[in-house]
Amino acid sequence: MSTGKRLVDGYDLVIFDLDGVVYLIDRPIPGAVETVTELHRAGTALAYATNNASRRSGEVADLLTALGVPAAADEVLTSAGAAAAVLAERLSPGDRVLVVGAEALRAEVREAGLSPVSAAGDAPVAVVQGYGPEVGWADLAEACVAVRGGALWVATNTDRTLPSPRGPLPGNGSLVAALRTALGRDPDVVVGKPEPELFATAARLAGARRPLVVGDRLDTDIEGAVRAGMDSLLVLTGVSGAAELLAAPQSRRPTFVAADLSGLFEADEAVRVPPVAVDGWHLDDDGLSGSGAAVDALRLLCGVAWAGGDAAAVKPASSAARDAWHALGL
Repeated sequence: MSTGKRLVDGYDLVIFDLDGVVYLIDRPIPGAVETVTELHRAGTALAYATNNASRRSGEVADLLTALGVPAAADEVLTSAGAAAAVLAERLSPGDRVLVVGAEALRAEVREAGLSPVSAAGDAPVAVVQGYGPEVGWADLAEACVAVRGGALWVATNTDRTLPSPRGPLPGNGSLVAALRTALGRDPDVVVGKPEPELFATAARLAGARRPLVVGDRLDTDIEGAVRAGMDSLLVLTGVSGAAELLAAPQSRRPTFVAADLSGLFEADEAVRVPPVAVDGWHLDDDGLSGSGAAVDALRLLCGVAWAGGDAAAVKPASSAARDAWHALGL
């Protein structure tokens, strides 16, 4: 990519995560609708890849469209659909699958030619576990009995939390952890991010050679992009924050970081992490001084932390730096 080019102009496909990036539950994140609308206007190829197994692709597309983001079902890849595809590959038509999750997951299993059931007594040959707001102890107990009896255990994803307007709430990974504790082992298969398949499928369907992944979680979106060999943009509108980014291992480090989706229209050098240089901020033995956007200060600190330095030892040395520290939660 050449100097000064907008970040998005260097890619032939943008793959968005949804919760924490485009919306929170069912409310658009400020600026997201305008950003995606501009990308559509410019003819940028888009795809959406979500670990949330509580909606089918068509339902997600309908939700996006209702929020002002026109989307088609074939642009949306969900962990529910991917999990059903994995089961269909491994099982025989009509095989019984105990479904722990929302109706969307049950529908995907049924559409894959399998028979969804709800109890271990129905003799399922597999258990598929995905997020559902109504999932409770009784559902986990049935899954526990079925897996202990020899059923294949497939998890749609292992996100520990999911974003909400009230902050992070328990995600499917928290419920998988309950079963893991009871069974003393991991699922046989985990389908969603950070496994690379959702991103690889999106790129394959679009015929893309240089896709960009946009997400809010280091442990799923960004790690998944790294595993898929794709560049990534972390936006600070969802789960992962400054402290987690500074401590990120190599496997969870994004190529770019921005406060929100408007970073797609910045010059690539202005959002790259760690940066070559940052206008306005100055880092020396006295700490961080100067002024500028808080996210730019964060990019500079990442350069220290990721090179093996102690970012926590860097102190704000100006009033603007102190404001940035506060905004970043440091």
